[in-house]
Order: sequence, then structure tokens, then C-alpha cells
Amino acid sequence: MSRINRDYYIENDTLWLARDLLGKYLYCHSDQYGPGGGIITETEAYLGANDRASHAYGNRRTQRTETMFKTGGIAYVYLCYGIHHLFNIVTAAEDIPHAVLVRGILPMAGNINMERRTGRKVPFLLDGPGKLTRAMGITTHLNGAALDQDTIWLEDKSIQVPDAVISATPRIGVDYAGEDAKLPYRFVLDDKPFLMQLA
Repeated sequence: MSRINRDYYIENDTLWLARDLLGKYLYCHSDQYGPGGGIITETEAYLGANDRASHAYGNRRTQRTETMFKTGGIAYVYLCYGIHHLFNIVTAAEDIPHAVLVRGILPMAGNINMERRTGRKVPFLLDGPGKLTRAMGITTHLNGAALDQDTIWLEDKSIQVPDAVISATPRIGVDYAGEDAKLPYRFVLDDKPFLMQLA
């Protein structure tokens, strides 16, 4: 097994990390339905104190954002609009509140478990951060969890993702961030023929 250790996440270049996470496997086994997982296909980088789209903009420290200020390699999970759990990977060193939101996966394991959680057939892509967490059983009870444990973890299976199949675009749903909303901090593995080869 090629589980990624926490040193990988202690990377100050969070934009590089957000792109490099494409092609990595994300797994979660946190409830009665059993494990589920897949290949990460979409991420967004949030660069902390200087990023108006970040919860930690201006080094804002609250009960919710405190997780972002911890050493990288843990989960930052929060509830959006009181409905959707969103899963982020905390990156960088302690007190540098950077994070990467995982927005999509290509389901590869535990599809039956994911169908039990959602009550519907798992699509080819889980291409929304709320859909992803619901299918995988990721909730706020995993906030602060280390990402190299048996509950939630990532693996590197040496998938090489060429630049030609990746799009870099502005992030979604951050219009409040002014000019920072236009930054190309969203990375999408959106080439269907390439994904079909992986499935």
C-alpha cells in the first residue's frame, strides 16, 4: 500500500499541491457502511491570510478556522449553508492557514457503500464537494483527523497526470472575494478519455 505520509502535506506551495493531488486516491471508512474511495479529479487552493476567498483571510482565527492553523496533513471539514459537509486538506506548516478543497473524485472503491449513503447509483464522477462527502461518509466529526490513519487517508498509486488534461480556472462560489475570485486556483482533471482509461 502506498499511503501518503504527513510530510507530503507540509508544503508551502499550496498551488503546486492542489495540482499534484489530482490523480491521488482518497479513501474514507468512518461509518457502518464501510469504505469508499476514488481518484481526486478536482481541487481548489485557498491561501490563507492573503486570500480573500479563504476562511482564514487576514489571519482570522475562530473556533471553525483554528483547524487551518495546525500543521498540514489533517482534514478541515465544515458545514456549508447548514447542509453540505466540505472536505479540505490542511497544508503547509503550523500557523500558515493554507488548505485545498477536494471538489471531485472518480469513484473506484466501495461504490455499493456510497450508494447506500446516497440512496442512488454512484455516477461516473462525483463532481461536487457536497456530493463527494455524502457518498464517502465524510462529516464534521472528521474535522482535525490526521490523513494517514485508518479512517481517512490518501494513497499515491503513481498515476501520471499530464498538464494537457488539466484545466486551471477561477474557483466556484467565491464572488465575495473581489479580485481574488478571478484567480486560477481551481484545478480540474476534465479529460474524459483519460479518465475512462483510469476507470
